[in-house]
Amino acid sequence: METARFETFADAVIAIAMTVLVLKLPQPESATIGAFWTLKTYYIAYFISFLTLFNIWYSNHNLFQIVENIDNTAVILNGILIFEITLIPYFTLWLTQDAYSIASETTFGLLFIAINITYNMAVKAVHKSDPYNDKLIKADYDNLYALIPLAVILIGFGLSYSVFIPGIYISCLIAVIMWIVIARIHRKGVENGKWKI
Repeated sequence: METARFETFADAVIAIAMTVLVLKLPQPESATIGAFWTLKTYYIAYFISFLTLFNIWYSNHNLFQIVENIDNTAVILNGILIFEITLIPYFTLWLTQDAYSIASETTFGLLFIAINITYNMAVKAVHKSDPYNDKLIKADYDNLYALIPLAVILIGFGLSYSVFIPGIYISCLIAVIMWIVIARIHRKGVENGKWKI
């Protein structure tokens, strides 16, 4: 399958998910800082979800710039990833209704774990579908750094179930920021030929 068609479809789904996210944000009851502050959980959850969606879009954009065709395995895994993306607005809204609920924290965290795992599997599948692509080999998408954000989320689970209930969604925020920073550092390192894992 040509990546241009698939990328267009994925871009549309991500754009719709981002739109749904912002439409679900409630307005403050009054035009005061206090009223705005009471909705802080909504804004933090929105920020986490938006950053995740944007990072998936940006990472896919960079990946599909150097890949022309993908096989069925890559399409299926990316299809599963798109399905998970469509669930982000639902679980984000549920989390915002009670950030101190173990159930909403757990499902939010599990969704982000699933997205992280599926994304990494999808990238590896794309890599395997085009094994002789020099640009893809140089980009080194098959590396261990992708596991760091996943480890951070798992630490958040430990915090939520022991001492700090909002630990999962705070760890999701840290993980997505780390995902962006690590990807940028990794890309620069590979471009400069400094290192590879």
